[in-house]
Amino acid sequence: MSEPPESPSTGPSRRTFIAASVAAGGAVTAGGLVGTPAAATETAAPASRVSLSVNGRRHTLTVDNRTSLLDLLREHLGMTGAKKGCNAGACGACTVLVDGRRVNSCLTLAVRLDGAKVTTIEGLAVGERLHPMQQAFIDQDAFQCGYCTPGQIVSGVGCLREGHAGSAAEIREWMSGNICRCGCYVKIVRAVQQAGR
Repeated sequence: MSEPPESPSTGPSRRTFIAASVAAGGAVTAGGLVGTPAAATETAAPASRVSLSVNGRRHTLTVDNRTSLLDLLREHLGMTGAKKGCNAGACGACTVLVDGRRVNSCLTLAVRLDGAKVTTIEGLAVGERLHPMQQAFIDQDAFQCGYCTPGQIVSGVGCLREGHAGSAAEIREWMSGNICRCGCYVKIVRAVQQAGR
């Protein structure tokens, strides 16, 4: 069935108006996508040069100012020990030591660490000899899936260095920023206690 002819007094029909609007919108969108090179519409993100020591080795890189320490470690240096869990500072899977202090590397901007000393899980062992905290996690079977384990171990090292391992309750309190979804908390506390001895 054909549509009735448009009347000059009532203007175009609803169907004609929608069809014309879609066609015009598509032409404008396509013109914007095809006619303008992407390079002309995007502005380069500000970048900075940062020099820091990671596990005793000096690295100098130019990175986007928005790059987190976690992304610098994983994507620029290939150190994948620190895990990207929540990427919001809530789980502790990305914990590393910066100048001896525990930090969530997903929340730490790399450009703010010029001259800093960073220690990741890869830097704890000396050759084939495991760090006492790594050995304690093995001895106490303090992991299950292992995803949070690098952050737990590094956090445990920081907890000991900070002097917060006087009791099981104190360890639980000072390790509370590291979440284990498998629920190995009792064994994690034992591992920290063993390493402390």
